[in-house]
Amino acid sequence: MLFTDRMWTVPEAKDVSRTTGMEDERLKLVPEGCDPRIGAKTESKDILGEVSKTHHAIQTLDKTISNLEMELAAARAAQDSILSGSPVSRDLRITELNEKRKYLMVIGINTAFSSRKRRDSVRATWMPQGEKRKKLEEEKGIIIRFVIVLHQGGILDRAIEAEDKKHGDFLRLEHVEGYLELSAKTKAYFTTAVALWDADFYVKVDDDVHVNIATLGATLARHRSKPRVYIGCMKSGPVLAQKGVRYHEPEYWKFGEEGNKYFRHATGQLYAISKDLATYISINQHVLHKYANEDVSLGSWFIGLDAEHIDDRRLCCGTPPDCEWKAQAGNICVASFDWSCSGICRSAERIKEVHRRCGEGENALWSAVF
Repeated sequence: MLFTDRMWTVPEAKDVSRTTGMEDERLKLVPEGCDPRIGAKTESKDILGEVSKTHHAIQTLDKTISNLEMELAAARAAQDSILSGSPVSRDLRITELNEKRKYLMVIGINTAFSSRKRRDSVRATWMPQGEKRKKLEEEKGIIIRFVIVLHQGGILDRAIEAEDKKHGDFLRLEHVEGYLELSAKTKAYFTTAVALWDADFYVKVDDDVHVNIATLGATLARHRSKPRVYIGCMKSGPVLAQKGVRYHEPEYWKFGEEGNKYFRHATGQLYAISKDLATYISINQHVLHKYANEDVSLGSWFIGLDAEHIDDRRLCCGTPPDCEWKAQAGNICVASFDWSCSGICRSAERIKEVHRRCGEGENALWSAVF
């Protein structure tokens, strides 16, 4: 379709001649003063120019509509949380009362009820506490929360409430806790986070992984201009069909013949997605399929989208000496863990040593400009 603001006056037909003979009868309209050879080139150039302008306008309109759809979806998610009486509604009201601001990233640390020692070890190392955490939010635009579910009453909930009262660093979700529920928990986290905070990136990290926040922020900031980004250590492991083994995939048959590998996806210890992808999850959370493994599920949600997969190996360094050697060479790691344990082995005891030998230093965070 071609839209233009130009109009051409159609001359009235002056002479109408009718011919008969072997050919079918037809009308020949001869407009006054209209020579098809005159002005044809000029009109052609004008039309091409209008087509080019129209095409550019359509592209601009498409981008505007896409942005409005994303903002509308985030607003709906926030409204749904308030109307349903979700536990995050209090935070949402607080957010609405405050001036809306843009954050660089939201870091959600996946944790469980039984992981109190892991949380304390993270608080004692790479996660700022108290006024420093507030300063991190206000000055650097970085939100950090432990992501945990509501247990619907009981001693476990009371313990978490007491811990939250002391530290104030939890994001609580209405969800069922458990390893086989991690895919659903991941959907709930991104849906809640994108409703609460307007950020460029949303990060998920496990509570037994060491993170250098400044290095992570600098890494993500380089991709700010890209609308749909999925960043992590990309892998393609085997699809395990045998029952009873760890990471067994009940739907193995969907991935082809036995022995095939998964599509490329980010390893689950730490990954980041841009706002558009987090909003996409929020909009489509009820129809996104969940596989047995959370990292596979997330990768499957993006495999058919126009999203850029970025493989950054600094997000999956090993513990010392690996991350230590890299730091000494000036290539500080974003995250460190042991592949054999899918996290730092005995992290509650060892993460302090990892932090001492591989940490970027506290000054790196406060002097960073993202």
